[in-house]
Amino acid sequence: MNKGGPEMKHVEQAPEAQVKTQRSFSIIWVVPIIALLIGGWLTFKAMSEKGLEITISFETADGLEADKTKIKFKDVEIGKVTSLELKKDLSGVVATVEMHNNADNYLTENTRFWVVRARVAAGEVSGLGTLFSGVYIGCLPSTEGKEQRSFKGLDKPPVITDGLPGNYFILKSKTLGSLDLGSPVYYRGIKVGQVVDYDFDENAESVLVKVFINDPFHNNVRQNTRFWNASGIDFTMDATGIKMDTQSLVSIMMGGVAFDLRKHDQPGAQAEKNQEFRLYSDQESSKEDAYVIKQYFLMYFNQSVRGLSPGAPVEIMGIKVGEVVSIELQYDMKNIDFRIPVLMYLEPERLQTLISEEGKVISGEAKEGELEAQQEDRTAQLEITKSLITKGFRAQLKSENLLTGQLYIDVVLYPDAPPAELKMSNGYAVFPTTPEQLEQIVQRVDSILKSVEKVPFEAIGKDLQVAVVSLTTMLDEIKVLSGNVNQETMPKVNASFDKFEEAMEGIKSTLGPDSALNYNARKVTSEMLLAIRSLRSILEYLEKDPQALLLGKERDK
Repeated sequence: MNKGGPEMKHVEQAPEAQVKTQRSFSIIWVVPIIALLIGGWLTFKAMSEKGLEITISFETADGLEADKTKIKFKDVEIGKVTSLELKKDLSGVVATVEMHNNADNYLTENTRFWVVRARVAAGEVSGLGTLFSGVYIGCLPSTEGKEQRSFKGLDKPPVITDGLPGNYFILKSKTLGSLDLGSPVYYRGIKVGQVVDYDFDENAESVLVKVFINDPFHNNVRQNTRFWNASGIDFTMDATGIKMDTQSLVSIMMGGVAFDLRKHDQPGAQAEKNQEFRLYSDQESSKEDAYVIKQYFLMYFNQSVRGLSPGAPVEIMGIKVGEVVSIELQYDMKNIDFRIPVLMYLEPERLQTLISEEGKVISGEAKEGELEAQQEDRTAQLEITKSLITKGFRAQLKSENLLTGQLYIDVVLYPDAPPAELKMSNGYAVFPTTPEQLEQIVQRVDSILKSVEKVPFEAIGKDLQVAVVSLTTMLDEIKVLSGNVNQETMPKVNASFDKFEEAMEGIKSTLGPDSALNYNARKVTSEMLLAIRSLRSILEYLEKDPQALLLGKERDK
């Protein structure tokens, strides 16, 4: 048990091993770290370079494609369409556009977008490059106004005049005519501007045309400047010959506007920006005076108004004082007849040019500051019209052009006209009328012919024929009775009777049943009967005493 015991005590135990962990960088991590750094940098760069996102609504997405359609300004790309979606109400499409990062300065409420396609308008061709590269969205940036991120695309491309020296003016017209965006504006035959926009007024009763006049010609637009539609060719024919007027070939094809002062007009004050002017239909109408007060009247005609149309002039002594407004047809149940009411207006300011007081001529054109006074004077103008009617002035239809058959209304003085008063009908004063002189003559002739038709010419002719036969028989008897009378006297008597017989035969042939003479045959017949009675008395006396032809009745005494 004790073997080796002491020796075991001298054996030393081995020390324990101490493990130490040494940390060191492995090269395998270099690649992921670099990739992470690059990805982070690219993400930061992409985020920092990413532009603003906006939306533009259009009626249709024709030609637009996501990730392809560009946004351009002056042919420089400033954005791109990223997606296209339909509106919830299906009324159009919404294009989501990513703009460049520096676009936030000019995305305001006045910024405009539109689709650029190949287009021909106002004599100019634009957008031909889109035939090969595809359509793009044009942009007209603006720094004025509030910032905006949602826009509505324009239906038509605007005419870019922003930044150009000049001025804008508004022209008011009943219709647009042949005018279009880019239509030229002329001043004395030289193009000095263009049409930049058009739209309806607040009540949609007129068209407002916006034009831009380049510098320095905008200074020639005065307060009394007249604008007119220079489209097509102005063709007039009068006593001096045929006249044609046009501005250019472009205005004939595409339309245009011209402006100038009227002849002999002195230049007024310079027109203000966006001042409104009337757009006349042609140059001739622009030369007419402008009148403010209009008085409407009804006129009733019982004759044909073929050739009378709205716009026909109303004249007094050859001077235009108004126009025809409308023409209708009415049936008179009381008199079982038709009548034609014609609505027209008179411009009493024109009448004032005919009135002279103390040698001074009163101008009829309205001036600034006098409009209220003239409107207050409407009652006085109506009194003038009443005095014209009382004096004998009547409205009458007359022919304006024998070739075209056009009619106009002439207010003529008839001193012997029946008295008339200014009555009211359907809210309008009724101006009395009278038939045209030719119409009056036709009515009189028709009345005479109707009276003549009532005369029984056929019966009168038969009675006259019987009377002539009886007279001829009596003449034959006279010839027989006078055969024994003095031979020197009777040949003369026979010759006289022969002539008388020839005259009776002529009367017979003239006043027969087929005669067309228009005089009172009854009176002639009565006279012939008296002559027959006288001849019978002579014959009866000669039968008693044939020698009375030679000795006469003195023998009895």
